[in-house]
Amino acid sequence: MTAALPTPASWPSVSVVVPTRQRMELLRRALISIAGQRYAGSIEIVVVFDQEEPVDPGVEMGERRSIRLMSNERIAGLAGARNTGILAATGDFIAYCDDDDEWLPDKLRRQIEAALTPPLPEVVVTGATIMYEDRTIDRVPEHDVDLSQLLRSRVQEIHPSSILVERAAMQAIGVVDEAMPGSYGEDYEWLLRAARRAPIRVVPAPLVKVYWHRSSFFADRWAVIVESIQYLLDKHPEFAEEPKGLARLYGRLAFANAAMGNRSEARRWAGKTLRLSLRERRAYLALGVSWGLVSSDRLMRLAHQRGKGV
Repeated sequence: MTAALPTPASWPSVSVVVPTRQRMELLRRALISIAGQRYAGSIEIVVVFDQEEPVDPGVEMGERRSIRLMSNERIAGLAGARNTGILAATGDFIAYCDDDDEWLPDKLRRQIEAALTPPLPEVVVTGATIMYEDRTIDRVPEHDVDLSQLLRSRVQEIHPSSILVERAAMQAIGVVDEAMPGSYGEDYEWLLRAARRAPIRVVPAPLVKVYWHRSSFFADRWAVIVESIQYLLDKHPEFAEEPKGLARLYGRLAFANAAMGNRSEARRWAGKTLRLSLRERRAYLALGVSWGLVSSDRLMRLAHQRGKGV
């Protein structure tokens, strides 16, 4: 049974953390979509400029909307910028929006409604529409997500720009791990910690537009990917209890090494992957790249055409 929702004047306040760097036009689009939410509560937008001085984006806020501009005061990069905003936020709930993404008008209202519906969740996410130059792909989780599911699969339908977390829960879960190499996978690592405490509530609708472009793919950062996966495995020993999830990460290590030209290392990780799961496709892709049968760039392009990574 759904709990009685608050009157418009008493809707919870929300702080939206928007990390940015040298993308003013994209930032303006993101801010307009946040300020224009069909949500009766107050919205505080915290824009964190990473490795550059704050600049007023010139976006009108309107009633019950405010904007704060600040510089990243922590480690340079996405994780430090997110944490600067999280620690400065004053809202009852905290949400993220990347500077190159966009919220649909009812995104925040529907999430808050879900957050106020018993059993009360700590984290609420939505689906997303992946925006390419020539097409769009909807990616929507079908049901709430627990820790075991996140260990088995990254659940790519959950995008960081869809995350909403209750403020007290954020304090218990902790901020983004700034030790994640290159901030790669920092959102996934945070979700694992969140799911340790309680399942993640899903609003099963694509309420975020995620604009993918070449820089979104990490295509030229294979060494960072290898380092971050190894860091993740060390920090979360639970993967040892989920062979499918462990095989997925081993397969990614195999593919990343193949893409870097580390053929023997790629084959070693591919062998470890297949010993866990003969169905893990990344092992076969890595072997194909290591034997020169196909290029990693071609496989990445094909994967992203389907809205997925390798």
